Amino acid sequence: MQHSFQVNLGGMVDLLSHHLYNSPRVYLRELLQNAVDAITARRAVEPGAPGAVQIDVDDEGLLHCRDTGLGLTEEQVHEFLATIGQSSKRDDLGFARHDFIGQFGIGLLSCFMVADAITVHTRSADTGDSVTWQGFADGSYTLTPGPERDEPGTTVTLRPRPGSNHWLDPATVAELAREFGEFLPVEIHCGGEQVNAGEPPWEAEYANGEERRQALLAYGRAVLGEAPLDVVDLAAPEAGLTGVAFVRGSTARPTEAGRHRVYLKRMFIGDDIEGLLPEWGFFARCVVDTRELRPTASRERFFEDDLLAATREVLGGQIRQWLMRLAAIDPERLAALLAVHRSGVMALALHDDDALRLVDRYIEFETNQGLMTLEEFRRRHPVVRYTSSVDEFRQLAKVTAAQGIGLINGGYVHAAEIVLRLGRLDPDTTVARLDTDDLVMSFEPVDDAVAAASRGFLDTARAVLEPHGCEPVLREFEPASLSVLYMEGEAHRQAKDLSAATEQAEGAWAAALSMFDAPAVAQLPQLVFNHRNPLVKRMVTVDDPSLAGLAVEALYSHALLTGGHPLSSAATATLNRSFLGLLERSIR
Repeated sequence: MQHSFQVNLGGMVDLLSHHLYNSPRVYLRELLQNAVDAITARRAVEPGAPGAVQIDVDDEGLLHCRDTGLGLTEEQVHEFLATIGQSSKRDDLGFARHDFIGQFGIGLLSCFMVADAITVHTRSADTGDSVTWQGFADGSYTLTPGPERDEPGTTVTLRPRPGSNHWLDPATVAELAREFGEFLPVEIHCGGEQVNAGEPPWEAEYANGEERRQALLAYGRAVLGEAPLDVVDLAAPEAGLTGVAFVRGSTARPTEAGRHRVYLKRMFIGDDIEGLLPEWGFFARCVVDTRELRPTASRERFFEDDLLAATREVLGGQIRQWLMRLAAIDPERLAALLAVHRSGVMALALHDDDALRLVDRYIEFETNQGLMTLEEFRRRHPVVRYTSSVDEFRQLAKVTAAQGIGLINGGYVHAAEIVLRLGRLDPDTTVARLDTDDLVMSFEPVDDAVAAASRGFLDTARAVLEPHGCEPVLREFEPASLSVLYMEGEAHRQAKDLSAATEQAEGAWAAALSMFDAPAVAQLPQLVFNHRNPLVKRMVTVDDPSLAGLAVEALYSHALLTGGHPLSSAATATLNRSFLGLLERSIR
């Protein structure tokens, strides 16, 4: 008697192969899952029952997967093999969700990704009856009695689809069986050889702790493709999770999503699973087995639910504790870690005080007095000043050092945020972004005679700079080699940023920005001429206003470029005009 599937099988095969699963290779995982679940079910009622799976490819290219499981009755064949989404029926018949890998009733249909016919010969341990089910890619199946089997269990036979023979090649089958079944708790034989190892290496027994550590590091080398810096034990009891995290030996990018190797009830489900660690943990790769995290239908991802969120927090806490322990007992190894994974530890320090203390003590920052830790910098400077950009730091490093002002380069990732959090560690430490207005005030004014002699030059400079919204200032400061500085105060910078954002915004966002008042501008940006510089000393005595104007334009453009400031169209025109004008004057 011929029956029909309860789905459009052609559409289902397309759904499975192109949308649900990443690759047809998972067909073997489904075979192993069904076999292991059947063995688990039989052992639940018959503890001494044999547990083994045998996979072979015969001379005709047919794949046979034999198990010693519970087997199926005729009624169960209808329920399990030809219906999608019957997890409740599975539970009614004794396949309780918690104890089994499979949950969704998709089961054997995934094998149609590589086969155009599936034959299931099964004998039930409950009734002793044998039946044969044969399904076809056109959506039909047959169910017939017998033939008899000596023992309970099931044999699944796949006939490859045209063009899919390579998925049933003996070498490929053995490789897939080894990958998916590596840690399954039953013996899996393929081509006459056992392909699984049994216990995961983090659960195996070792003579001592060092032997275990070295064995896990060797396993991590195989998983990562490189020698890990260290290994951290992981456990999340609520998720039924055990495993290890390997600290990567090469630099990892903070923007790179963490991808982890995951087993579900010891069945391998993927090595690019995301979401197990907090974002700051990108420098570690986990290898774990879980019993409670809820997989998606493909079993290649986990649902983002409260349990996964809690597990992520627990695992992140264990890596954090490892960092703290390392700082206490092995600072040299901690230094090696920080040299490779500075960004990850700094990201953790943004919201973790203990990690902030590690950063304070062990990570070197760029300062105007060379590389040093924040702890050392704070000993030298009770006021911790920083810049928010690398260009600003490079422009002002020598100047601030000459004035005895300590300055930290806060332009790198997380640097400014870390410096701002230093008040949590030391309430006596004052942290402030460098105020260029205050810096200008620290420069020495010129004496009265120089001020009188340079009045004409400053009038010319004021007229040249007024269209650029800038005013000239004449001071004396070190180093003398620096001729001029373009100094833009914080209030002016905020007003400029708000104005630029408002101009570029559209719609509701533009209306929202227009509601904000521009910050009060204390003063215009300043072009500070250094009278200790020989060139500036000569410039202020030039009697030719035209030549002085060209010189001011040239130094203004130079100060913008060296300070990393963007050149507007007006500033670009000024640069071109001053260059050509000075060139013309020099060759008369």
